Amino acid sequence: MTERGRVLVVDDDADIRELVAIVVGQLGVDVLQAGDGLTALELARRESPHLVTLDLGLPDIDGIETCRRLREFSDAYVLILTAREERADREVGSESGADQFMSKPFAPKQLRATVREALGARGVELA
Repeated sequence: MTERGRVLVVDDDADIRELVAIVVGQLGVDVLQAGDGLTALELARRESPHLVTLDLGLPDIDGIETCRRLREFSDAYVLILTAREERADREVGSESGADQFMSKPFAPKQLRATVREALGARGVELA
């Protein structure tokens, strides 16, 4: 029996968080949600997600620091979803351990395809 995929959606905007959860959930994975970095890290330690979607602008610790701390104990695929377009943010994000960036607003179909590909590359079976 194979393990269901787990995705952690981290965004301080509840509407965006819910949209991402719905889009990703259509792949047949379990979806966890967090509205801040510290909660995200706690959930990631407890639930070991295969993939994390991560906003950069979080209310407690920002997405870059959240990603750095996540990398101390997890090899989950990290997809940064951000409205920030600055090259410096992408470079720092990559240095902190992010695997990929996607700009907001995003097309749900593109997000779903990106998550499907990332999980598939990690051997996670999808519905």
